[in-house]
Amino acid sequence: MIRSPLLRFAALLILSAACAAGRPPNIVFFLADDLGQRDLGAYGSTFHETPNLDRLARQGAKFTDAYAACPVCSPTRASILTGQWPQRTGITDYIGAPATPAAWKRNTPLLPAPYTDRLALDAPTLAKSLKAAGYATYFAGKWHLGPEGFWPENQGFDINQGGIDRGGPYGGKKYFSPYGNPRLTDGPEGEHLPDRLASETAAFIRKNKDRPFFAYFPFYSVHTPLMAREDLRKKYEAKRERLGLSAAWGREGERDVRLVQEHAVYAGMVEAMDLAVGKVLAALDAAGLADNTIVIFTSDNGGLSTSEGWPTSNLPFRAGKGWMYEGGIREPLIVRWPGVAAAGSEISVPVSSPDFFPTLLAAAGAKPARGQVLDGVDLTPILKNGAAPDRALFWHYPHYGNQGGAPAAAIRRGPWKLIHWFEGDRIELFDVVRDPGETRDLAAAEATRVAGLRAELQTWLRDVGAKFPIPNPAYAPAKPSGRAAPRPR
Repeated sequence: MIRSPLLRFAALLILSAACAAGRPPNIVFFLADDLGQRDLGAYGSTFHETPNLDRLARQGAKFTDAYAACPVCSPTRASILTGQWPQRTGITDYIGAPATPAAWKRNTPLLPAPYTDRLALDAPTLAKSLKAAGYATYFAGKWHLGPEGFWPENQGFDINQGGIDRGGPYGGKKYFSPYGNPRLTDGPEGEHLPDRLASETAAFIRKNKDRPFFAYFPFYSVHTPLMAREDLRKKYEAKRERLGLSAAWGREGERDVRLVQEHAVYAGMVEAMDLAVGKVLAALDAAGLADNTIVIFTSDNGGLSTSEGWPTSNLPFRAGKGWMYEGGIREPLIVRWPGVAAAGSEISVPVSSPDFFPTLLAAAGAKPARGQVLDGVDLTPILKNGAAPDRALFWHYPHYGNQGGAPAAAIRRGPWKLIHWFEGDRIELFDVVRDPGETRDLAAAEATRVAGLRAELQTWLRDVGAKFPIPNPAYAPAKPSGRAAPRPR
């Protein structure tokens, strides 16, 4: 027995340090909604201000070639949570779109493939595996993976703040309290949703600082409706005028596409999201947990540039949300992992949404469910030395997006990206390293490469059980009008 109070205190300190050293890392995972890679200062935006995320990038690793598993939200979210390509979950379109060909009413050459409108209750989620490994699990924000009964609390999360069936904050006063959200109590009149969710996440961190935790914060921001705090809107209106910025437009198919970031409301939404990230990071610092916490920030699809307010530009990438071009799937990805990811490092290895599951399970010392298929790879070796696995990345979106995109599948291997558009069985091939804007289609000049990539893509489609669109017998070709959908002026 140690009788001296001083020796007893010293022994407790040593024991505490030993326990901390053996404790698995905490995990904080931020997922933005509809945020393009170029929307952050760390990725080159000079109009949006994101000091907290820029600092996070300086403290960790910034990926230049990170991808969402789909150009729209629900499939990517399912992929992150299961470590699988969306096709294995059956969720291949945003939930709420017509789920069967019979329900399709638009005049299009193809009828989109059917999809599953909820994440199965027996799906092997990241939250379930981490909870089984002793983690406290927490959810704050947008779910959009099924109706009530299929919400976060049914999929391995101990706490659910705000996660319901909706794809945006569509109840009450939307981004401001009262929220009209059955999983989030209303705050004071005018309370701002991203700040409220950040405060709830910070409170969870404080409460669980003595045990490993998984805090998953998938923002509603910056999804429509386009609404900003009044002070931030005015700030960016003044900045736009000071910089002499004005809207500029290009064309993508039948859609106009924004070419300049100067949307004041959207910029205010981006900054509010950044402030929310900063509040959570400050809670980690205050609790003394930053050195033993993995922090990840990414997005679920590209920035919205061809419809619904046209709030951002993804240049130099082509198109945006809903499209198979880089603007629709290339994402920001920042990973701060002390002792693993070198501060200020930049990684050009292509990675995708299914990679998070095996990475975080390995870090936590957790195990996947029995028989679980994992399509991703553990990113730890890549974070340590940039080693690239010999693999391709794949996409399959057999639907029509609301933003002008059409059904397609794609593969990226090395610098090469092949897109198979199902309308007309058309192939495009791009070198996205030399030509990130996908301006030069090299398919005709690279017939052998096209054949190899197309065969590899077809093998993958069979392996994941992909479903395909079919010809629309009611399709009536419209005379081209040359006019785009209305856009803001």
